[in-house]
Amino acid sequence: MKVSTIASNTFKEAKRDRVLYLLLFFAILCFLLSRFLGLLTVGDRVKIIKDVGLASISLFGMLMAILMGTGLVYKEIDKKTIFTLLAKPIHRWEFLLGKYLGLVLTIFIMTVLMSVIFLVVLFLHTFTIEWNILLAILYIFFELCLMTAVALVFSTFTTPILASLYSLAFYLIGHLSWSLELLIKKVKSGGGRAILKVLYVILPDLENFNFKTEVVHQLPIPTKLLGISFAYGLVYTAFLLLLAILIFRRRDFI
Repeated sequence: MKVSTIASNTFKEAKRDRVLYLLLFFAILCFLLSRFLGLLTVGDRVKIIKDVGLASISLFGMLMAILMGTGLVYKEIDKKTIFTLLAKPIHRWEFLLGKYLGLVLTIFIMTVLMSVIFLVVLFLHTFTIEWNILLAILYIFFELCLMTAVALVFSTFTTPILASLYSLAFYLIGHLSWSLELLIKKVKSGGGRAILKVLYVILPDLENFNFKTEVVHQLPIPTKLLGISFAYGLVYTAFLLLLAILIFRRRDFI
């Protein structure tokens, strides 16, 4: 009950944030531009529209998660409302979980809005609906849930600007983790190789949620891979939320 109340209040606050609608506007602009790019480009126009559309949902969804997530805790501290909240019979983990779920709900609604507009633009070009696109969008949403947890972790101990930079770095590293694997193969055995292996295990592999290429080029996606990616996202997100709770519990606001 307490978690749902905090989640509801977080959602109400988030939907009033102008940044949310500014990012939605740019996402819609990218969808419209993708159609014109498809008309001007020689080749498979539909693939270009799909590629740009899915990339836009991923990019602007990620920006929403980071820019809003990194201020979740800081705003409460800055406005001194954190003292009022924690003075009530509420646990700190309930406060954080409520904040997380409220923002996830916001991200979900914005992802649905972007997806509907994207599918309409695509339909106006092809006059068909390819339902497998929804699969790619679903896993983009799973990635956004994980990135929201990342932003929440950093928001528990630093300012929104630094938390945004850290979250962005986390995102970039997550999509370039394949380069670590290549580096491990090239480095000879020793301390350096061991460190790289540890980093490869600890750092996220966000490419697990990237099925844009398969959907755009209509390639088969193994069901087993979908299950592994979902489980990976669930476990990593749970780990990040636990980490955020542990950091927040140790923080002194006096």
